[in-house]
Amino acid sequence: MSAASSSPVGRRVSARIGAISESATLAVDAKAKALKAAGRPVIGFGAGEPDFPTPEYIVDAAVEACRTPRFHRYTPPGGLPELKEALAAKTLRDSGYRVDPAQVLVTNGGKQAIYEAFAALLDPGDEVIVPAPYWTTYPESIRLAGGVPVDVVADETTGYRVSVEQLEAARTERTKVLLFVSPSNPTGAVYSREQTEEIGRWAAEHGLWVLTDEIYEHLVYGGASATSLPVAVPELADRCVVVNGVAKTYAMTGWRVGWLIGPKDVIKAATNLQSHATSNVSNVAQAAALAAVSGDLTAVERMREAFDRRRRTIVRMLNEIDGVDCPEPEGAFYAYPSVKALLGREIRGRRPETTLELAGVLLEEAEVAVVPGEAFGTPGYLRLSYALGDDDLVEGVSRLQKLLGEAAG
Repeated sequence: MSAASSSPVGRRVSARIGAISESATLAVDAKAKALKAAGRPVIGFGAGEPDFPTPEYIVDAAVEACRTPRFHRYTPPGGLPELKEALAAKTLRDSGYRVDPAQVLVTNGGKQAIYEAFAALLDPGDEVIVPAPYWTTYPESIRLAGGVPVDVVADETTGYRVSVEQLEAARTERTKVLLFVSPSNPTGAVYSREQTEEIGRWAAEHGLWVLTDEIYEHLVYGGASATSLPVAVPELADRCVVVNGVAKTYAMTGWRVGWLIGPKDVIKAATNLQSHATSNVSNVAQAAALAAVSGDLTAVERMREAFDRRRRTIVRMLNEIDGVDCPEPEGAFYAYPSVKALLGREIRGRRPETTLELAGVLLEEAEVAVVPGEAFGTPGYLRLSYALGDDDLVEGVSRLQKLLGEAAG
C-alpha cells in the first residue's frame, strides 16, 4: 500500500463510511426494477414494500397540508407536537404502553430512528447482541455509531427464535444493548409473550439496554400476537428504546416517517443529533402520518388479510420444491426458506455453492429476484417478500419450482 493511500490525506473516502456496505435488499430491488425497465419480465421478491397504495384519507391529509402555510416553514426538529401526542395515544391504544409525548422523536423513517438510537446509546467498543438472521441495516447502524455487533444465530429448527441461553453465552463485560425484533424481518418469526418476558427479564437482570423494533406489530397471523417488550417487562421501560413507523402498517414506505420512544434523556440526546443532521421531518409527510395513526385500522386489516393469504400460498409452494425447507412465518411479510440442500446441485450447467451465487442463477435463469441469506448474516437461506400481488407471487414461485425442479445432485 502506498503512503498516499494509507495516510488521511490520500484517503478519498473515510474508513468509517467506506466500511459500510450497500443495503442488499435495496440493491436487489434496484436491479430487478432496472431489468424490468429494460423489458425483462422480472418478478421481484426483494424489497419489503407493500404493493398497496397509501389509503386515500392519508393522501388527502397530505394534500391539505400542502395548502397550509405553517407547514411551509421549519417546525420543531423532534416532530410536530400534535403528531407526538397522537403517537403517544396510538402506542397506548395498540401496545398498552403509556408514554409522554416528550418521550417521542419523529424521524425520517425507521432507519434514522435505529441509527439515532444506537448513536445516543453507544460509546466506541460497546457491544450489541444481534439475533440473526437480522435485517441488513442493524449491524451497519451499530458500527456507524462506534459499537460492535455480536451475532447470535437461530435457525429453522427453532423458528428463528433465539433462547436466553444463547443470549447469555454471547454476553460479555462490554455488552450494553440487546436488539430485539418481533415480528422479525427477514424471518417473520414472532416471539410469544412468555418468550418475550423471559428475554426481557434476562436483560433487566443484567442491566442491559434493549432496542426493540416494533414496525411490524400489526402484521401477525394465525394465533400469534406481538407483545411490546416494555409492557411485558415494565421494569425494563427505563432502559428500553422502541422503534416504529408508518411504512409497513399503512403502506407508506416512501413517505419516510418513523419514530423513537424511550427515556426522556435518550430522546433529548437523539433529538439534538437530529437537529443537526436533518432538522424536522417533512411536514407534509408528518401530516399524513398524523392521519394514519389517528385513524382506525380498517384499511390495515384488509391489507393484513391479503398478506395472510399470500403467506400461506408462498409457504405451501416453496415447500413443494425438493431441497427447500420453509417454516411458516407468523408475522411481517417475508418467507425465509433454508435452501442449503440445493447448494452444489447442478442448475442449467452451473453449480452454485453459496446462496449469493444461487440468487444470481435464479435472477438470470428464472427472472426472479430474491435476497440471499448472506445479507442477513445467515448463508444458506433466501428471503422472499410476499408483499406483492397474488398473481405475480404465484407466477414467481412457479418459475422457481420449474427451475429448481431441474436441479441435479
